[in-house]
Amino acid sequence: MSSGSPHPLRSWGRLSRVAWLASCLLASTWAHAALPIQHWTQASGARVYLVESHAIPMVDVQIDLDAGSRRDPAAQAGLASVMAGQMSSGLRSAPARSGAYVQALDENQIGEAWADLGASFGASAGADRMGFSLRSLSYPDLLDKAVALAARQMAHPSFPEAVWLRDRERISAAIRESLTKPATLVQQKFASAVYGVHPYGYRTTPESLSRIGVQDLHTLHAQSLQTCRASVSVVGALTRAQTDALVTRLLALWPNTSPCKPLPTVPEVAPLAEAQNLSVPFDSAQAHVLIGQPGYKRNDPDFFALLVGNHILGGGGFVSRLTEQVREKRGLSYSVYSYFSPGLHAGAFTVGLQTRPDQATQAVAVAKEVVQGFVSAGPTEAELLAAKSNLVGGFALRIDSNRKLLDNVANIAWNRLPLNYLDTWTQQVERVSLDDVRRAMARVLQPQRMVTVVLGAQP
Repeated sequence: MSSGSPHPLRSWGRLSRVAWLASCLLASTWAHAALPIQHWTQASGARVYLVESHAIPMVDVQIDLDAGSRRDPAAQAGLASVMAGQMSSGLRSAPARSGAYVQALDENQIGEAWADLGASFGASAGADRMGFSLRSLSYPDLLDKAVALAARQMAHPSFPEAVWLRDRERISAAIRESLTKPATLVQQKFASAVYGVHPYGYRTTPESLSRIGVQDLHTLHAQSLQTCRASVSVVGALTRAQTDALVTRLLALWPNTSPCKPLPTVPEVAPLAEAQNLSVPFDSAQAHVLIGQPGYKRNDPDFFALLVGNHILGGGGFVSRLTEQVREKRGLSYSVYSYFSPGLHAGAFTVGLQTRPDQATQAVAVAKEVVQGFVSAGPTEAELLAAKSNLVGGFALRIDSNRKLLDNVANIAWNRLPLNYLDTWTQQVERVSLDDVRRAMARVLQPQRMVTVVLGAQP
């Protein structure tokens, strides 16, 4: 490299500053043109999804597995999240391709290695999936090293006991502290009532953490890393051939999983049999209110009708019907909202607000009345047109960066959506009719059987 050419690492700060502008320009283009998502399945069974983006020399990778918290044992709630978090605590030594051994790394050395590369790697677990993410410049010398380190971190975590015991105390202390906050308490009460015994309702506690040992982390790790179940999404400055080679190197250290091992079935969320009205005493300046029920699964054919319907009801911010009735007309709450959380199972439908303790009863009554009226009669033509215009107009903001685009591609990969899902997203929204919204909302929501949790109301 000549003295007049900046080293790629020295260019990282400049690239990160221009990335935002480049992404905005790309988003404008992507919003009005087809997004060519390439898809293929490797011999290992790993499914790969790629969007080539050569505007900036950057690569973002997301690897998802069916190993989220819905598969946690009830007595060890939090296990998947803990395992993901502990994957940066240390790497064990392992044989290299040359026949020598690569040295073990502790948590500080791992952090320094990523900093030296100007790259990042992360692991996390949600309700349905465990994910690994890699971001790196696409310069070959840097990307090769980042891929090698990420492959080791996924396949060879050491899970040192001393680090886990230290972190367990830290996490337990944070949980205990969170239980002094009204928002945490009301959310836990709500989730328990909506989901019942389903794993979506599990909550991590100091007690459940105390039942997790490092051997449990090793066991879950060995069970989770199956290449045949990996969904790999890539956005960046790589060709298809380069991406295929990158994915092969990333998964090269995973155990051979042919044939693919079947996973146990997780039961569905049970519908609510009756309404529940739960009051939680708490000395708070504001009463916290959550109202809801199990909603729908992500593969529901009425996804777009429910998306538009909820936007009108309470997902559209200050232009929603709940805001108009609860905030604007009656001044009962500064903010009121509703949302669905669809997943592999029926995630919750939730209406949420905060209000003065002496107004809680009235606020709950108004919110329930709005939901009941919307489910019974549906939206007006004006509401429908405004919602569709708002959603379509904001579509570009859903893909205005590599990270957001990657999230959308990973969503397509995980939920097995059509490859043209983003290309047709606005048309799907525009196609929703009044009858579609009325029918879908009436099918999914049962206002007479919802859970209502009020924390901090005046007796």
